[in-house]
Amino acid sequence: MGLTTWMPFRNVSYQDIHDQMVYGFELVYTRPDTGTDPCSGQWNYYGCYPHSIRAFFLIGWMAFTDYWFIASIVVVSVVGAKLVFGGPFMIALLIHKWRRRHWSTYRTIEDFLHSDNFMPIRYSYSNIKKMSAGFKDKLGVGGYGSVFKCKLRSGHFGAIKLLDNKSNANGEDFMSEVATIGRIHHVNVVQLVGYCVEGSKRALVYDFMPNGSLDRYIYSKEESITLSYKKMYEIAVGVAQGIEYLHQGCEMQILHFDIKPHNILLDENFVPKISDFGLAKLYPANNSIVSSMAARGTMGYIAPELFYKNIGGVSYKADVYSFGMLLMEMASRRKNLNAAADKSSQIYFPSWVHDQYNEGKDLEIGDATAEEKKLIRKMIVAALWCIQMKPSDRPSMKRVTQMLVGDVENLKMPPKPSLCPQPTPVSNLVPACSNVELTCTLSAR
Repeated sequence: MGLTTWMPFRNVSYQDIHDQMVYGFELVYTRPDTGTDPCSGQWNYYGCYPHSIRAFFLIGWMAFTDYWFIASIVVVSVVGAKLVFGGPFMIALLIHKWRRRHWSTYRTIEDFLHSDNFMPIRYSYSNIKKMSAGFKDKLGVGGYGSVFKCKLRSGHFGAIKLLDNKSNANGEDFMSEVATIGRIHHVNVVQLVGYCVEGSKRALVYDFMPNGSLDRYIYSKEESITLSYKKMYEIAVGVAQGIEYLHQGCEMQILHFDIKPHNILLDENFVPKISDFGLAKLYPANNSIVSSMAARGTMGYIAPELFYKNIGGVSYKADVYSFGMLLMEMASRRKNLNAAADKSSQIYFPSWVHDQYNEGKDLEIGDATAEEKKLIRKMIVAALWCIQMKPSDRPSMKRVTQMLVGDVENLKMPPKPSLCPQPTPVSNLVPACSNVELTCTLSAR
């Protein structure tokens, strides 16, 4: 870089320097390779500002911007390299962690299955798929899985329950169902034939029930699939005996927590089988009260103590309540809650039928014989005992079975069942009562 003035090169005085600084001078950038003035040709990168000291500041600014430009390129390059090489690494790390977590789940299930000597057969997933012909014949949807028809090696038909991704991540529902029914052999409990555990794929194999579930016979208006009152009564007794066995006939007390028509299957002779143990819990037989838990089951059949804090603890009486609601629907062949009823007093059927019997009236039941009316009365009175609000007021399943098989004349009418207790509910799912007639609506139904 050189300094030139309008004067020829010579020794200058202090006054000359003072004048140049006051009036300005020309700053020229000389290319180091040629020594020429870049301002003599086209406009150059830095530009030329003749006769002004501002060129000093311009060059400084340009140098500063050049530095940040280079620094920006370096930063962008580093960040880009991290994204290019670090992105796949992070994805691989997340996949590894996800697989390790699921490997832990699979190991938990495997350890559980090998902890006891299970009688059911273990199938591979390829066998499951082959037995069901590629899951072609879908029978329905159960708790946490779909059910498909299959053909067993023995030549008999079976039902495969293929668990979906909504089941608990740690396999709790699967282990609960296997642990519950893997050891059970009772005429009124569905028989587990086998199971499949292969990676994330889990399935349960049951005996096939050709007559489907009970709900299609309770609410159907078609005569072709309507059961007689006597057959309905026999089914009720069988279900009661099955629940009694779960509560008292096993080494561990088994609470089902989802007794409802959909979970009662019927074999070729209409013998009832309790199924779907995905929500079941096992407790020591001497435990009368189980640990507190969130509400579980199906609205309309869930015991009130699962919603309300101060009416009693959760116990096997929760299943008693659910069975009572089921029994009431079997006897009346209608839903317990009917918001479309003509009279407000008939909206909650258990309350209405209690008043009818208290007044000495029989139900108008089509062409039912006198013997059938007795059976229906036994079912309804037993159901009214089962659905008492407080768990302590409900009988055990053993006592319920005795009510059903005993003489109707020996049955006493229980207090009128209420739909809601006085305390404030602890869940938004509970029914909201409106008056003394116990007319109500269920927001979740």
